[in-house]
Amino acid sequence: MSDIAVIDYGMGNLHSVSTRLRQAAPDLEIVVTSNPAVVEAAARVVFPGQGAMPDCMRELEAHGLREAVLEAAYTKPFLGICIGLQMLFANSEEGSVGCLDILAGRVRRFAGAMTTANGERVKVPHMGWNRVRQVAPHPLWEGVADHAHFYFVHSYYVETTDLSMIAGSSDYPQPFTCAVARNNIFAVQFHPEKSGADGLQVLSNFVQWQPMSWLERPRTLAVS
Repeated sequence: MSDIAVIDYGMGNLHSVSTRLRQAAPDLEIVVTSNPAVVEAAARVVFPGQGAMPDCMRELEAHGLREAVLEAAYTKPFLGICIGLQMLFANSEEGSVGCLDILAGRVRRFAGAMTTANGERVKVPHMGWNRVRQVAPHPLWEGVADHAHFYFVHSYYVETTDLSMIAGSSDYPQPFTCAVARNNIFAVQFHPEKSGADGLQVLSNFVQWQPMSWLERPRTLAVS
């Protein structure tokens, strides 16, 4: 059994994620894997991703990893990164595709003609460093200053009416949710593996985190 499994479904920035995890936890066994059995046996799971949502969902199914991801999201410390956050929600405007439906909400695209208060046009995708407000305290924020800068690369963001799960927000130029937390799940839109010392701190916190799990998947969300 590995300490941490980084899920490889062909769509993630796996080298950077695994390298930074090894810096955060040099004494732990970290494996990058597309094997569902290895994911299921791991003590912790990191679910990264990049690319288009239809491609990510298709590749997740093609690799036979959907069930392993669902089980991990309900039973063990689970960190979602970038589209690994978005895939946890019900559906996405990107390709009008259904996602994993673990968390309540949807994925929406930034508007194409956004401007700042000064009238400057805002480009999509959102790419670069942005401040993150810590909406709610969480063990993964420990040692990270409120309004610290993290690195983002995305055109879509999550929208939820369940305010209790929002752990972090950022502005582009309007506020959007960039971190969510629910029991054993913590997921972020930004890239901690590309976010310097603060990103490394988030990863270090994750490898030490001992959350309560959901213990079992709600029957309404079970995969047939």
